[in-house]
Amino acid sequence: LWRFGYFARLLKSNNFKTAASNTSFPGVWMLLAQYSGRIPGLFVVVKKNRFVTMPEMVEDKANLELYSPHPEVRGMTQLNREAFKRTVVVPVLKVKKEMVNTVLKSLKQTVLQRPGLKRVVEDPEDEDSRFVILDPHKIPDFSLGESEQEVLKELNVHPEVSKYNLELTYENFKLEEILRAVLPEGQDVTSGFSRVGHIAHLNLRDHQLPYRHLIGQVVMDKNPGITCVVNKTSIIDSTYRNFQMEVLAGEGNLVTKVKENNIAYELDFSKVYWNPRLSTEHSRIVELLKPGDVLFDVFAGIGPFAIPAAKKKCHVFANDLNPESYSWLLHNCRLNKVESKVKAFNMDGRDFLLGPVREELSKELPLLKEQKTSFHIVMNLPALAIEFLDVFRHLLAGEPCSIAALPMVHCYGFSKHEDPTKDIQERAEASLGTSLDGRCSTYLVRNVAPNKEMLCISFQVPAEVLYKRPCP
Repeated sequence: LWRFGYFARLLKSNNFKTAASNTSFPGVWMLLAQYSGRIPGLFVVVKKNRFVTMPEMVEDKANLELYSPHPEVRGMTQLNREAFKRTVVVPVLKVKKEMVNTVLKSLKQTVLQRPGLKRVVEDPEDEDSRFVILDPHKIPDFSLGESEQEVLKELNVHPEVSKYNLELTYENFKLEEILRAVLPEGQDVTSGFSRVGHIAHLNLRDHQLPYRHLIGQVVMDKNPGITCVVNKTSIIDSTYRNFQMEVLAGEGNLVTKVKENNIAYELDFSKVYWNPRLSTEHSRIVELLKPGDVLFDVFAGIGPFAIPAAKKKCHVFANDLNPESYSWLLHNCRLNKVESKVKAFNMDGRDFLLGPVREELSKELPLLKEQKTSFHIVMNLPALAIEFLDVFRHLLAGEPCSIAALPMVHCYGFSKHEDPTKDIQERAEASLGTSLDGRCSTYLVRNVAPNKEMLCISFQVPAEVLYKRPCP
């Protein structure tokens, strides 16, 4: 900006206007060349009526592209790591070996701060000295500012900045930088993924699919511990809550082990549902439970609600329709030594509510004389769970012995409505056939997609809904 302002003033000056009016177009460039000596970093040469930039300008551009791979990688679909090599010119400060650490501390705001890149390199011509690499974005004209020069003067270090050819390789670039260099300009670069044990799960967009195997390999290279990368190729099946996937890179082993809230789970990621983004929600619900409470988990999956509840000494009834999820649920109960606390079922959610849940509530609720045990029903199937709430209409017969003991339901749902809280409550009320005003709370779990929220509505099933009164 300073240089631009200088030229603006120069072009407006009377001396320049007079000189320019008496010469040809190439002569104007000659005049600029004469004045340009006053501007650090600008080099202009006139040769045979052509304007040519000197190599220093190219080096300046290279400095600005310090964190960009070689431009020739644009459009690459098969990963070639060698193609990412490039050499950039960076500013360095020559320092005696014994002063290196002191200089690094004194110029910590000016020294290159880049993970994976050395800040200090050897001087090939002087074994007693080292080159301290400076940040080219902070020293664009290869000249230190006054404050840095004063610091070096106090340290008795010569402040002259030299140029150094720094070679960058594939290993020096970050995941986002590589993908931004490879994918077509102007297109979104999605570098985020879900990690499930040793598996990275991507959800690529259409424009990224031609580069999917390269993306998978780069994700694996840049994330230690990832040995398999998959991409979702279909929407989640609403019956078994799994989806088709394609292995993009690495081994094809999709049986993995994860740890959530200090509890280990094992699963086959290709056959069961697991979402690491729900860890906080699992913990939130389990924290509501007290030892001795009863949890009915209608869509239990492999046990992220059921197993921590059982570890908390709750009595758990866990169900899932997917035979694979049921099998891994039993496996994880044994893995965590809570099989005696969990009764597992492989049923449709509606049948589970009408069968084991009704039976247990009918047996236990009349026995409660004091409010010592709470009953919680978790319904984590956001695509469909609200449609199951009509099961609670007249699920039990007789009269409630205690209003306080009525079961608490935690039901999940998706909403694209402009007021998702209102939307989720109205849909729950429609299924239950009653108003929940003042009798429910709604919690925003996460944003699933643009204009799509996942919410949890919690409420005690109203007595007039749950109980079928006998005829007088």
